[in-house]
Amino acid sequence: MPSLTVEPPNTQHFIMDRDDRKRNKNLGKNFMCRLQCMFSHSSSSESRLSLEDTQQWSQSLERLLESKYGLATFRNFLKSEYSDENIEFWLTCEDYKKIKSSFRMSSRAKKIYEQFIKAESPKEINIDYHTREQIKRNVKTPTMHCFDDAQKIVYGLMERDSYPRFLRSDIYRTLLENLAADATKG
Repeated sequence: MPSLTVEPPNTQHFIMDRDDRKRNKNLGKNFMCRLQCMFSHSSSSESRLSLEDTQQWSQSLERLLESKYGLATFRNFLKSEYSDENIEFWLTCEDYKKIKSSFRMSSRAKKIYEQFIKAESPKEINIDYHTREQIKRNVKTPTMHCFDDAQKIVYGLMERDSYPRFLRSDIYRTLLENLAADATKG
C-alpha cells in the first residue's frame, strides 16, 4: 500500500491569493473613481455612487438599468465579456421609441435592422427566426413598436444570463466591498 504524504501548503499560492485580492481591491477603487468622474458634471441627487444604491442593483435588472451608475457598470461588465450587443440593442430600442418624426423613425429602423437584426450583422442579437422575419417586415413600415418582441427577448436573455453573472462578478463584488469599506471609514 503506497504511503500518503502530506505536502506543506504552497506558499506561492497564498502570495498569489493575496496579490489577487489586492489587485481586485485596486480594480474596484479605480472603477469607482472612473464611474464618479464620468458623472461628476451631473447635478442630480444621484451624483455620488452610494453603497445603498449599489446594493439595490441586486434586486432586479430593472433596478440596475434605472441607475446611471448601474447601467454604466453593467455595460462595462458586458464589454469585458464581449457580449454588449444585447444592452446596446435594448438601449437603442428605448431611444428609438422616443422618435416622433416618421422619416427619422424609418431611417433609424433600417439602421437598427442592419446593425442588430439582420443575419451576420455587426452586433447581431440572439433572436429566433420568426421574430427576425417579423421585424424584417415591420421595418418596411416602421412603428414605435416594431422592435418590441426582439427587445423583450433580449431583456429576458440579459435577465436570465448576463445579470446573474454580473451579480457574481468581481467587478460588482469589489465595488460593493469598496463602498462598504468607505462607508465604515465615514
